[in-house]
Amino acid sequence: MNLTDAIHIDPDTLGGTPVFVGTRVPVQSLFDYLEGGETLDEFLRQFPAVSKEQTVTALDAARDSLLAGARSS
Repeated sequence: MNLTDAIHIDPDTLGGTPVFVGTRVPVQSLFDYLEGGETLDEFLRQFPAVSKEQTVTALDAARDSLLAGARSS
């Protein structure tokens, strides 16, 4: 899945907060759940409008961004 198919940013949707495409679920919620010790499956149960593929794409993008930043230092 392409990142633009998973995450949408629009100033008219939650003030430009990144959300999962087709929802009003902020991407930050995924990171908050994981940081709080919840599983990906629990996040998906709580937000059934978000697909597993969307969450994996978001996590892959975060990983890639972090690793790219580490390589450029």
